[in-house]
Amino acid sequence: MSLFKSVKVINSGKAILLSPKCGAPLRYHSTWLRDNALDVKTRDKKNGQRLITVSDIPVKTYIKSASLDKKGKEITINFLPKKKQVKFSTNWLKDNAYDNKQAGSKVWINPDLKIWSKNSLKRIPIINYKTAKSNKKLLINWLKSLNSFGFAKITGCEKKTGTVIKIAKLFGYVRETNYGKFFDVRSKINAVNLAYTNLGLQAHTDNPYRNPVPTIQILHCIKNSTKGGATKVIDGFKAALRLKKENKKYFDLLSKYRSQFEFKEKNNVHLKSRFPMISLSTDGELIGIYFNNRSIGPITDVPYSLMLDYYKAYRKFSNIIDDPKMAIKFKLKPGQCFIVDNSRVLHARTAYYGSGNRWLQGCYADKDGLLSSILSQKNN
Repeated sequence: MSLFKSVKVINSGKAILLSPKCGAPLRYHSTWLRDNALDVKTRDKKNGQRLITVSDIPVKTYIKSASLDKKGKEITINFLPKKKQVKFSTNWLKDNAYDNKQAGSKVWINPDLKIWSKNSLKRIPIINYKTAKSNKKLLINWLKSLNSFGFAKITGCEKKTGTVIKIAKLFGYVRETNYGKFFDVRSKINAVNLAYTNLGLQAHTDNPYRNPVPTIQILHCIKNSTKGGATKVIDGFKAALRLKKENKKYFDLLSKYRSQFEFKEKNNVHLKSRFPMISLSTDGELIGIYFNNRSIGPITDVPYSLMLDYYKAYRKFSNIIDDPKMAIKFKLKPGQCFIVDNSRVLHARTAYYGSGNRWLQGCYADKDGLLSSILSQKNN
């Protein structure tokens, strides 16, 4: 059944107006349509990459005619002055519509994401490692949940070193850093990072001193017989939206001005970067959280007149993140693993003590691998 009833050329051929059976009509410019043509002379049929440059499109490109087929599923467009006929699926046009969008008009979140707190998330996304390896459909569903909620767990993993690398390969590639392909999270004498102690850690995102920041973190439990050492996860997007609701001025300060993050290590490692604690795209999409009390450096981007207010905003955001109502708490058992979207979900650890042993191994990956796995399955 067709969702569209008509198409007409408007603005002296500079655009078309596509009208659905219900809802507002959608407009598309002639140059945009020509640039996005899907024919084999415009796009490589094997990989879909564009074969033309924007300079190949005449400046005065306009639409001579546009027609909708009887089923309302395909539009045929004829361009001039350079004669060219292309066809578009109306569903493709709908999926890629840009009409009625107003840049920066409001803060918004990708509709594929689900915001949560302690009381609203009833079930943690979880999968068994053997199932993930053997059942593609269940793996993809789990990956979708990981992307949607920003964290998930895996059970039934081998309790030995290097297993975390195999887990990363379920959906992507390991990102090697100065910590190596993977790293051990356990107490060390003269630790180069407070994560390698038995101290409790405030909820944070990892490595904000890098540019780009790793967007996926994986932590695999090999041993955990100590007292304490529980893991907490907090939805940073939920915390940011709560801050905006409770004090928009504070939200604006943390999203406008950048904080500085820094990490030094003896072996010629010195990492520095600057990001806003709350990161928005140019059209107002909430896309990242950069929060790490251990790695924040001197804040120098904020004007003198606003610095006190900025610190009030920083304190307010920190208090929201520390609110027990925000956190989901669990203790990893040997053979279990949890994965977080490090651009969104903060993780914390309670202090641990006693005569037992707590040994986790971690590694970093990037979200493009996760999203590629989901999208490639969707398109097959």
